[in-house]
Amino acid sequence: MCQPRVAAASAAAAAADVEVVTSSGRRRIPAHSSVLASASPVLESILQRRLKKDAAAAAGGGGGKVGRAVVRIRGVTDDAAAAFVRLLYAGSSGDEEEIDEKSAVQLLVLAHAYRVPWLKRRCEEAIGSRLTAETVVDTMQLAGLCDAPQLHLRCTKLLAKEFKAVEKTEAWRFLQENDPWLELDILQLLHDADLRRRRWRRKRAEQGVYVELSEAMGCLTHICEEGCTEVGPVGRAPAPAPAPCPAYATACRGLQLLIRHFSRCHRASCTRCQRMWQLLRLHSALCDLPDGRCNTPLCMQFRRKEEQKAAAKAGDDDDKWGLLVKKVKVARAMSSLGKRRQMSCSQC
Repeated sequence: MCQPRVAAASAAAAAADVEVVTSSGRRRIPAHSSVLASASPVLESILQRRLKKDAAAAAGGGGGKVGRAVVRIRGVTDDAAAAFVRLLYAGSSGDEEEIDEKSAVQLLVLAHAYRVPWLKRRCEEAIGSRLTAETVVDTMQLAGLCDAPQLHLRCTKLLAKEFKAVEKTEAWRFLQENDPWLELDILQLLHDADLRRRRWRRKRAEQGVYVELSEAMGCLTHICEEGCTEVGPVGRAPAPAPAPCPAYATACRGLQLLIRHFSRCHRASCTRCQRMWQLLRLHSALCDLPDGRCNTPLCMQFRRKEEQKAAAKAGDDDDKWGLLVKKVKVARAMSSLGKRRQMSCSQC
């Protein structure tokens, strides 16, 4: 059974027109120029120059027989060079051969040097999946030299996550002594990542406030129009012992307590009353009902006052207030869209 395979391998080697020579010179790998040229534009350029040179030599020497073209792969071990040629033959759409830890770094260098993008991505993934605090500094330098953005990003994430462990490694101490500029770049990257993380958390917290205000506006309209448990519309008591609404435990109950306090308290300096005033003002800015149709207290009065301020071109405080109104409108629209999607999904 082995004889047909040996015969096929011998035939393929006989048909090869290129020899890939490793750094040591002890290993010669037969290959086909068409395969190498289609896999790498750098190898294609090398082979074209070599073929032109051989053709010129044959023409000048009287048409002698031209041997195989020679391509030298330097700077890596013989096994890495053989693995590189083997992967070029497999191609990006072939069976994905596992890239071992020892040859992954050398293969990344070869893929970058010979411009094989699909192999470069696979090497980045193989190296990135094995990153540790001990190897991340050297790997980050390699990513910079080989222009490997995905690997560089992985290194940055690991540095941000385990920087205390990285500081204790020999690689980091060597970097501090021999390459302070790279150390400064890494520290700047970590500082920028921390700023972005803090900014994201702040925006998330602000968005949560806008969502809560949007829910409060819905509960306020619900209480003033329909009534809920203990608080009902102006001039009309709620139905006897009504069932609590779905938002009663999260928002509606607290708002009812605030409304009841607001109706009884007469202190101008009361912070709870001031909060209720702000909620009523926000409702008037968001309310789109015609005049006289809204049952929320003071809605028309706040509208008139805001129209007068707008006509008089109010100052910075009103600019901030307008921005708050816009943010709450967006939060309410996004919440409404999310509820519609949930309803459509549940119906499906």
